Amino acid sequence: MRIRRSITALAGTAALATVCGCTVQAREADGGTRPSVRAEATGEPSAAGASADDKPRAAPTPTPAPAVLWSHGDTGPDVRELQARLRQIAWLFEGPTGTYDRATERAVEGFQGKRGLPRTGRTDTVTWQRLLGMTREPGRWELYLMGGQPAAAPDPRCLTGRVLCVDKTSRTLRWMIDGRTLSTVSVRFGSQYTPTREGVFRVYFKSRHHVSTLYDSPMPYAMFFSGGQAVHYSADFTARGYAGASHGCVNVRDEAAIAGLFAQVRTGDKVVVSW
Repeated sequence: MRIRRSITALAGTAALATVCGCTVQAREADGGTRPSVRAEATGEPSAAGASADDKPRAAPTPTPAPAVLWSHGDTGPDVRELQARLRQIAWLFEGPTGTYDRATERAVEGFQGKRGLPRTGRTDTVTWQRLLGMTREPGRWELYLMGGQPAAAPDPRCLTGRVLCVDKTSRTLRWMIDGRTLSTVSVRFGSQYTPTREGVFRVYFKSRHHVSTLYDSPMPYAMFFSGGQAVHYSADFTARGYAGASHGCVNVRDEAAIAGLFAQVRTGDKVVVSW
C-alpha cells in the first residue's frame, strides 16, 4: 500500500511538471538533485547564470581621418598663405612661393610633431585649424615677400614706344614695346629716407659690372635713368626680399631676367615710374 502511494505521488508530480512545462530534477541518493537531461543536452544557461557580459556588443564606429587640404606638389594662393603663416611662427624661413615643396612639407611635419599630431607632412583640417589659432592673417607683402605678385595694369604713359614701366603699387616692372608686355619682373624700391623718384625718364647710361661709388656695393646690369638711380640686379633683394629696401634704385631679384632685360634695353628708352 505504501509503495503504491509513492508510485501514485511520483506519477502525479510528473504529470504536473509536464503541464507546467518544467523539467523534473532527479533526486540523488544524498538528497541533492542533478541537472535535467534537457539542460545538459542543450547547454542552455540558467536564468540566474546569465550576465550582461554574455550579450553581444555593437562594434565601435571608427573615427574618420581628417581631410587633407594641401600636400606636396600643390600650388596656389592657399599654399602661399600656409607658407606665410608657418613663417610667422618660425617653422618656415623661405619666403612664400605658392608651391608645396619639400621645405614646406618638413615645416608642416615639425609643426604637427610639436603638437602631438600625426607627422604626415600633409596639411589636413586639424593641422590647419591649429595653425589658424596660432597665427594672424598675413598681409600682401608677407604673401609675396620674395616676389611673384601679379602686375597692375600699365600706366597710360607706358603704352607707346619702348618703355621700362615701373609700378610702385604692385612692385613690378614691365618691359613693353608699343603697348605690348614682353616680360614682367618683381622689383623693390628705396626706403622712405631714400625714395625712388617718380615720373618719366630716359635710360641715359648702362653699366654691366657697375659698383656704387657712394655705397661701395655692386650694381650689376645697371641701367641709369635719374641721377644715381638705376634699374639693376640686387643680391640683397634675392636673399631678403621685401624685408629690405634699396637706396633709391629699382632692384630686380631675378638675375636671369635682368640679364635678358639689359641685353634688350637701349640707351634712350623711356622709363616710367608711377604709383
